[in-house]
Amino acid sequence: MSGLQHAESFRELEVYKRSWQVSREVFQATTSFPREEAYSLTDQVRRSSRSVGAQIAEAWGKRRYQKHFVSKLTDADAEQIETQHWLGIAADCNYLSIAEGQKLIDELTEIGRMLHGMINKAHKFCSSETDH
Repeated sequence: MSGLQHAESFRELEVYKRSWQVSREVFQATTSFPREEAYSLTDQVRRSSRSVGAQIAEAWGKRRYQKHFVSKLTDADAEQIETQHWLGIAADCNYLSIAEGQKLIDELTEIGRMLHGMINKAHKFCSSETDH
């Protein structure tokens, strides 16, 4: 019996779906960043936003071991916080409107809340069996 009955894949997790959407929104928002930011701010915020979902996927793959699962979810949370930082910089530089930056930050904050919930209930996601 799986530790989480209602999700058979990381792709089914609401937190993963939301992280995917945020990374798409970040990509779209950064297309208008100045060219001189292409190898710095643009790359940083895109990388960190995409890493949130990647870390969630990795956590799913490591859910056989609760400590590894929690570690990867903690990494996902750190990436969403880093993305908030870069979006704040972008808004401060007027590359994003305050409203657009705040909308993305609010979405990331909610993803963080969801990750914390998963971390606090990791035992419900993890199993000693080899379920995938």
